[in-house]
Amino acid sequence: MIKKPSSAYVHIPFCTQICYYCDFSKVFIKNQPVDAYLQALIAEFRSYQIKHLKTLYIGGGTPTAISAQQLDYLLTELTRDLDLANLEEFTIEANPGDLDAEKIAVLQKSAVNRVSLGVQTFNDKHLKQIGRSHNEAQIYETIDSLKAAGFHNISIDLIYALPGQTLEQVKENVAKAVALDIPHLSLYSLILEHHTVFMNKMRRGKLNLPTEDLEAEMFDYIIQEMEAHGFEHYEISNFGKPGYYSQHNLMYWNNDEYYGCGAGASGYLDGMRYRNRVPIQHYLKAVQAGNARLTEEVLTLEEMMEEELFLGLRKKTGVSIAQFEAKFPFTFKERYGRIVEELVAQGLLVDDPQRVRMTRRGLFLGDSVAEKFILK
Repeated sequence: MIKKPSSAYVHIPFCTQICYYCDFSKVFIKNQPVDAYLQALIAEFRSYQIKHLKTLYIGGGTPTAISAQQLDYLLTELTRDLDLANLEEFTIEANPGDLDAEKIAVLQKSAVNRVSLGVQTFNDKHLKQIGRSHNEAQIYETIDSLKAAGFHNISIDLIYALPGQTLEQVKENVAKAVALDIPHLSLYSLILEHHTVFMNKMRRGKLNLPTEDLEAEMFDYIIQEMEAHGFEHYEISNFGKPGYYSQHNLMYWNNDEYYGCGAGASGYLDGMRYRNRVPIQHYLKAVQAGNARLTEEVLTLEEMMEEELFLGLRKKTGVSIAQFEAKFPFTFKERYGRIVEELVAQGLLVDDPQRVRMTRRGLFLGDSVAEKFILK
């Protein structure tokens, strides 16, 4: 009997504005076949005959860029066949400024119990500079309205190391974030992705980014402040009050399998990673033909072990050696002992016989530490 995943990711690729740093699968919503897309998405979701989920996550794009009626259709149809008693965490991403009273009312009567807001920064000048359409005042309005509607499991995303950003401005952002009295924050350093406005600017020498030393100082300050205010730094970029870690994201970092539905969405089923077709018209045709996928890749044992480490090391608790050995036919020491010793000596891993986990310096260097475990 194949164990079915207990998580699903659903992708809404529409945005009311395209941000300068974003390389996710998304399109400007105007003149898009939104209704046809939502119907295809529901058809794909139903094809998996999902009855029991622990976490369901609607991401984007901007899921709240669609109308209140479309949002109602999406939330009703997604949960129609689900046993809601099992659904512990149902998250939707939203933008401040997109969430009007009508959409909040739709969320309120749905099974959604967690809202993740793309705040990015409280500084109006920086918001403009990165291509966001909301302003600082709308952040507070949206959070107040969500709390008034009974939502308390609210998370916000912030980006630091923005062009021209100073440590003072990061301190200001952190203070404003903490003052919101919400239980979860994700803080990402700006990463330049290909095919984005920012990458093109950088190539032309027009992007004044903070130095790596300043970025490290920002990272240290963020961790210190968040921990001082009762947040636990449980993953490289994520901070949660006890009991409010993102269950859905932990599923990724624990390397569990999940369904992925929607244009450009990825999923992981029966040891196979797949990616759906994109652009939207291709996805619609593919769903109609009965298979939304563009690529399917069955992982080798080697790749499975690499992913277990690469993903697990993002968590502050790292990877349990006992769990790794229960999953794979190798002793951890014979495969990775030498690498662990070297990284401990460099101050990047904690010297811990039970778990492989990063020091604060290791967490700042993140992926480049995890890459050391990919045996060439």
